[in-house]
Amino acid sequence: MMRLLAIVLTIISGMMAGMTYAAETTTVLITGANRGIGLEYARQFAAKGYQVIGTARDPADAKELSEVADRIEQLDVTDPASVAGLAKRLDGNPIDILVNNAGVFDRGDVSLDKVDFQMMERTLAVNALGPLRVVQSLLPNLRKGKRKTIVSMSSQLGSIENSNGRWYAYRSSKAALNQINKTLSAELGAEGFVCVVLHPGWVRTDMGGPGATYSPEESVSGLVAVIEKLGPADNGRFYDFKGNPIPW
Repeated sequence: MMRLLAIVLTIISGMMAGMTYAAETTTVLITGANRGIGLEYARQFAAKGYQVIGTARDPADAKELSEVADRIEQLDVTDPASVAGLAKRLDGNPIDILVNNAGVFDRGDVSLDKVDFQMMERTLAVNALGPLRVVQSLLPNLRKGKRKTIVSMSSQLGSIENSNGRWYAYRSSKAALNQINKTLSAELGAEGFVCVVLHPGWVRTDMGGPGATYSPEESVSGLVAVIEKLGPADNGRFYDFKGNPIPW
């Protein structure tokens, strides 16, 4: 009887984890939310009734973000003091969904002779170490949250299996981020966390350029749909914005 009860409770727990919680009671924090995909995330989550905390390196310049976010916080993901300051200001506040969106992409290193190691260190600091630093600092907030969802914006360019060369820094930073996410998923999964990396597609932003395939609205609409459906079985996975798995 006890074994049957345990099985039933496990099934119910899994079903509830995969459900979409009421948006008005769900808080999402988005890094790098002052433009591009991050700003569109803020718009779409706010439109759905989520409580949105958006971060920017310079909140004074985040005028569009101020129109949709419930709260704007200063954050430079490469600066330990900035990240610690954010954690202090948010002390005690539950965060249900963390979207590690802040990132950089310098396209100069198209071949080995073009590799700029200073730029590569900067790219790794923003794209890989930054998300890890944010998760580490905001873990108490995430533990208080209902969803316990950590989303880090990766790229298909971080797939080792699919790599066809060029862009040493960006590809390496996203591959590192993928491994960081996998490690987080292994450590935090027992607590009910779902940690995923997502590829947004080639998007028409300052980073993606005007010739990209998708608009920010198209990309983020898919990303939000994927995030809202995440459950325990997705922990540690790598998806595109349509929910399709991407090989490591």
